[in-house]
Amino acid sequence: MADQNYSAVKSTVKSGIGFGSALAITISWSVNKSVFWAILHGLFSWLYVLYYLLDSNGWIGIATK
Repeated sequence: MADQNYSAVKSTVKSGIGFGSALAITISWSVNKSVFWAILHGLFSWLYVLYYLLDSNGWIGIATK
């Protein structure tokens, strides 16, 4: 019984999205309010999160805020 529960959880985790993708989608949606950009940034996941952190702190100087 416990082996069945473990295998179900393991397969669900493998087929789900990762934390980086979920974080990138959330940040993108809060900034852009666009499904297209949220999906695109979710595909890039940690790269977009890192870009957002650097850009929001003014370390790369791309954004004009």
